[in-house]
Amino acid sequence: MHPLIVHQPDPEHPGWWTWDVSGEERYNATIGRLLVRADGPGRARCRMFPGTLQSNLGNVVHGGAILTFIDMALFAGGKLAGISDISHSVTLDLACQFISPAELRIPLDCTVELLRETGRLAFMRGLVEQEGRTVASWSGTLRKGGERR
Repeated sequence: MHPLIVHQPDPEHPGWWTWDVSGEERYNATIGRLLVRADGPGRARCRMFPGTLQSNLGNVVHGGAILTFIDMALFAGGKLAGISDISHSVTLDLACQFISPAELRIPLDCTVELLRETGRLAFMRGLVEQEGRTVASWSGTLRKGGERR
């Protein structure tokens, strides 16, 4: 685990853990609070709480905020789904299909399924859901242990 990530049980949401990156000056802070939990072998679930900061001019969640959420789920969810080491990993690719708009002030969940892990790569897929409705589907690949700068 990266030393700047605060990962501990969330007292307000039993069964969920925090995934907070220290420092509001980092890009990760743009999606707000992120929670994560294991969801069975090779699976995890991440949750964000979209508000006005994540909205677009149509007053729904901005697509860029959803993509950021998915990218962060590759790491947070990937770790809880069983990826051996995500420290200093990088996203190689991320494909996303937006299916329906996401409303503000209603939690968004991102399912993460670890499809395969090799020595250097981790392949995943999942859905972004809100109240049982599919908002987006995605697939992505991490390159593990990316070069530290």
